[in-house]
Amino acid sequence: MHLISVVALPAFLLGILMLGLEGDLFSSAPGVIACQVGGLAVAVWARAVFPKGSFRVAAKPAGSVIIQTGPYRFIRHPMYAGALLILWGSIAGHVSIANVGIGFVVSLVVLGKIIVEEQLLRASFPGYEQYARSTKAVIPFVL
Repeated sequence: MHLISVVALPAFLLGILMLGLEGDLFSSAPGVIACQVGGLAVAVWARAVFPKGSFRVAAKPAGSVIIQTGPYRFIRHPMYAGALLILWGSIAGHVSIANVGIGFVVSLVVLGKIIVEEQLLRASFPGYEQYARSTKAVIPFVL
């Protein structure tokens, strides 16, 4: 299960690269631009609230507190939410079977990483269960 934690970032980057190589990453459609800028803003905001030295790409909880500031007040995985918003915004601007397939594969890998991280966080932080009950995982007020 820890393998998915290491594979998720390269899978996301590969999906973005594939969309870029096909010319399907960017669009002039305002909705696509809004999704991508919004996704990037959420991901950057989420990264900015991490204490120095505690950010890890692989799922390995660090530090002694659960981050509940910034976007973490609303969702538990805002960096993944931002990344998926960028990805699906691109796909919405250039819908094709191949692009939707890329989106589903990358989304499944990210979902797998979320599941692994949730297990690790519950095992590492006694207060995580309470935090999880009060926030959604990826989409505020929905999921």
